[in-house]
Amino acid sequence: MMAIGYQRKLIGFMPRRNILLPIICIALLVAAWTFRAPPPSIDRWLDVGAIRGGASSPTSSLHPPPPAQSHNDVDLSAPDAPFVGWPLRRVCDEAAWVQGLVFICDNNSGGVGNIRNYIHTCIRYGLEAGATGLVMPKIRKRNETDLADLFTDYLPFNYMFDEKHFKNAFAANCPQITIYDDIKDIPGVGGKPNIEHITPKKFGSREGCDFRDQNRHTDRFGDRFRGWLNDSKTGQNPPSQNHPRLIRFNWGVLWDWQTYRDGPEFANTFGSILRFNDRILRLGKTALKRMRAYAEANGVKDGRFLGVHLRTESDALGFWPTYNTQSEAYLKQATKRGFEVAYIATGDSLEAQNFAGAAIELAQMKVVTKADLLDDEDLDELDSLSWDQQGLIDLIVLLGSDYFVGAMPSSFSIYTAMKRHLRTGGLYTRPYKVGTEGDGLSYLVGNYDKYWEGWLYMWDGMWP
Repeated sequence: MMAIGYQRKLIGFMPRRNILLPIICIALLVAAWTFRAPPPSIDRWLDVGAIRGGASSPTSSLHPPPPAQSHNDVDLSAPDAPFVGWPLRRVCDEAAWVQGLVFICDNNSGGVGNIRNYIHTCIRYGLEAGATGLVMPKIRKRNETDLADLFTDYLPFNYMFDEKHFKNAFAANCPQITIYDDIKDIPGVGGKPNIEHITPKKFGSREGCDFRDQNRHTDRFGDRFRGWLNDSKTGQNPPSQNHPRLIRFNWGVLWDWQTYRDGPEFANTFGSILRFNDRILRLGKTALKRMRAYAEANGVKDGRFLGVHLRTESDALGFWPTYNTQSEAYLKQATKRGFEVAYIATGDSLEAQNFAGAAIELAQMKVVTKADLLDDEDLDELDSLSWDQQGLIDLIVLLGSDYFVGAMPSSFSIYTAMKRHLRTGGLYTRPYKVGTEGDGLSYLVGNYDKYWEGWLYMWDGMWP
C-alpha cells in the first residue's frame, strides 16, 4: 500500500507539460493498434477451401474460418461417404515415380475385412514404391460348401466394389498412376508376362521381430525397393515405359503397414477408395431402413437398435470366443444399454435362432436378420448373392446401428468398429482405443492380453 501511495503522489505532483507528451504517445499507440492492417491470414499458406473440397476464398481476420475439416462435414462412417481425396493427392505428390513399374494386387481372399486390407496394403506399398501402373484388383471367391476354402475362382473387382468410384479416385487425385483392366493391356508386356513375387518385409532388417509384426521399415521401403529394381544382380533390367516390371505380393501381406504413420487424414480416408457396388448399397440401405421401421413398430423411439455380429461359423478359428462367450457378452451389453430390438449378422442360421431365443428370455429383446426384413424382389436378390456378398448387406446395417457388438479378432468385427469410430472425429479421428469400451459406439469381446497371439496388431494395420 505504501508503494502504491508513493507512486500516486509522484504522479499527482508531476507538472502538466511533462505529462502531455506521454499521453500523446499512448493515444497514438492505441490508434495504431486499433486501425492496424490485419495480419497475414493463415489461408495464404493453408488452402482451407481446398482442404474442405471447394475453391479457396478470402477470409476476414475478424471472422476466422471454421476448422479445415470438422467431423460434421462428411460422415466418413457411412458406407457411401464421398471420397475425401486430398490426403491421397498429397501422398502421390510426394512419391518418387518409376516409369514401367506395375503392381498387380490380386492376391485377395477371405471375408470383406481381409479382402479390403489385402488391396489397400498392396496399393499403399505401390504408392511408396513409385508404381506408375496398377492392374485392377481381382477377388478370390470363397467355396460356398467349405467356408475355410478361400481360393476358388478369380472374380472381377465389381463382385464387391464400385469400379468407377475406384478409378475416379485415382484419376482425380493420383493421375500419375495408369490403371489397367488386365495384365495384357500393359504396353510392352508381351505374350508371356514375367511376374515377380515379393514380400515387402524382406526389404529391411527385422532382427528380433515377430513374423506377424507390421513392417517397421515402411519409411525406407521405397528407396530399398527401387535399389533392388536397379540392381543388376537380380538379372533384370530396370523398368521402363517399353519394358515394364510386374510385381505381385506373395500371399498373406495384409496387416503389414502401420496405418497411423501416414497421419489421420490419410488413414481415415484411404479406405474409402473401396466402396461397395450399387447393388450391395441399395440392398443394405433397404435392410437398414426396414430395421429402423421394425424397431419403431415395436415401440422403440427413433428406431434404435443393437447391431450384433455373431462369429461362430464353421471356419471360425478354435481360439476365438465361443458361442457362449459371445452371446453372454452381447446380452450383457444389450441389458446394460436398454435395447429392445437387435439385428444379428451371422452365416449360421441355427446359431441365429439360438441367440434370438436367449435374447427374448434373458434380455426381453427381439432379434431379426436380413432375411426377416427383406421380402419379394429384394429377398430374391439377397438369395442370389454369395455368402460373402450377403455379409456386405449385414455390414451396412451394422454400420448404421446405435451400438455394435462383435468378436475379436474377426476382421469383419474390427473393420465395423473402426469404420463406426470415424463418427467421433471425422477426418482427424484418433486411433481406436483397443481393449476398452473405447468410443461408446462398439464393444468387441475377446482376449486383449497379448499383442501378437491375440492378433491386436490387426488394429494397427487396417484402414477403416
